[in-house]
Amino acid sequence: MNASALPSSAAGRSVVGLGALVPLTRPGWVDAGRQLLAGLELAVREVNDAGGIGGRPLELLVRDTAADPERAAAAVEELAGLGVAAVVGEYHSVVARAAAARADALGVPFLCSSAVLDALVEEPTEWVARLAPAQSRGWRTYAEFLLGAGHRRIAVATQPSVYWASGTAILRECFAARGGDLVEIDAQGVTAEELCDTLVAEGATALLLLVGYPEPAAAIVRAVRGDRRLGEVLIGAPAGQPEFAGWAAALGEDGAGIPFLRYLPEGLGPLGERVGKELREQLGEEPSFVAFEGWDSVTVLAEVLRSYGTDRAAVAGAWPRVEVEGTRGPIRFSRMPGIGVWQWAWAPVRVVDRDPVELVGRFRILHGEGGDAR
Repeated sequence: MNASALPSSAAGRSVVGLGALVPLTRPGWVDAGRQLLAGLELAVREVNDAGGIGGRPLELLVRDTAADPERAAAAVEELAGLGVAAVVGEYHSVVARAAAARADALGVPFLCSSAVLDALVEEPTEWVARLAPAQSRGWRTYAEFLLGAGHRRIAVATQPSVYWASGTAILRECFAARGGDLVEIDAQGVTAEELCDTLVAEGATALLLLVGYPEPAAAIVRAVRGDRRLGEVLIGAPAGQPEFAGWAAALGEDGAGIPFLRYLPEGLGPLGERVGKELREQLGEEPSFVAFEGWDSVTVLAEVLRSYGTDRAAVAGAWPRVEVEGTRGPIRFSRMPGIGVWQWAWAPVRVVDRDPVELVGRFRILHGEGGDAR
């Protein structure tokens, strides 16, 4: 469903347009975009199979953001002009921030599926809601995992980005509060081999990949794994690079045992199992948490559109009133301290890694929010 305008159905009834922002080309994380789109499309098909929105088909208008904030803002403006009832999607935080700003300015409801940056908007807005947990919540859970595992001096390999800088600040604060240290390494200013030398010199026991996927993340992993001096150093990726099948394909055994944040519960209920099966058949691989976020997003918006109408102001006004059973639990939105959008406060947060025994398809839960390590 990649329409360029909002057509009329054969019966003469107009469709209900839903804009979708998805990173489908590089430098976007294409694996994430493919998963997100699969979840969005599956949910739209199910909504239409069930009669649509008051008998009107739901039409998904997909726009590729390619991890470009300006492109995303322009897409929101275009979609607004095409008459969509709302906009959904996006994975990259800096891109979602640009989309949220434009949606707020234009008065277009935006349900952010996957981006986590706390400061998604500069000022509180009624027009934007979010399913993904805020970065501060997830990354503090990740810091608790590292500290609980005995790491007191960690290094982060970073690239210039508001998102990476925000993550670094969260980790630094958590470690400082427990007497730990954080060493920041500019991944753009050194080779992978020089980065390894820095890790040895600094005595870090863990290296976190706050860099792009697949590169330079994969190159750094290969270098660290191949350096005998760093055999005991934990490699981590809180942003979730190892979630995607391309990670295992690119790195093989080197890609196992790298903890990352995953927004899935320990076990899915009947709805999650059913949707997961459908996504697996559609994708030809295991669905990631991003695919579930896509399905949940459309399902929430469909309920809003059915219950409160397709007027944009009515959609935005429904954020605090809607309650929908999602694949990962009941979804409802509230205001959270320091978060300027309507936020689903209880998305599951887990630290997991790919099992070295079964790299593809099996993940080990290492830590859950609240300290429930397994």
